[in-house]
Amino acid sequence: MQAVHDAPAGARRLRRLLLDAQCSGCVASLLSTLVVSLFSHLRTGHAAAGTNSASQWIWYPQARSRSAASWRHTGIGYLIHHASSVFWAVGYQLLRPAETDRRGQALRAASIAAVAYWVDYKVVPRRLSPGFEGKIGAAGMWATYAVFGVGLVLGSRRRSRSGNCVGARSKA
Repeated sequence: MQAVHDAPAGARRLRRLLLDAQCSGCVASLLSTLVVSLFSHLRTGHAAAGTNSASQWIWYPQARSRSAASWRHTGIGYLIHHASSVFWAVGYQLLRPAETDRRGQALRAASIAAVAYWVDYKVVPRRLSPGFEGKIGAAGMWATYAVFGVGLVLGSRRRSRSGNCVGARSKA
């Protein structure tokens, strides 16, 4: 069995891509969930209502009408949102040239956020959309996808500076 440092170049690149995507997707997921929760609270009085809507992948159509926090709706809704965020982060990382300046990172993140919105609300069936549009309104939608893009950049920078997402130095 080969050690990670002895792995073929292609395997190392794939591992790096997935770790980078995990980090940037995690930050994007957390930040965008905070924005969804804020706008949901402002609009409905329930911070969890927006996140609950994403659980419609499993609990359609009831998830759209759930306001209170619960493992069944809020927990599942967050897990779905988080997995989707990491999925989009893979695209963000794949578009990365060898060296990217801040303007390039922002443009790439904005592009991925715009494509994510388009796919979420224009391509996939309603059941597979995030579903929070009715809970956060137009301003909340704009803010959520904008902050999602910011999270992609921040998570990517965090990983590139420290070697991993949490800040400890990586030995690899």
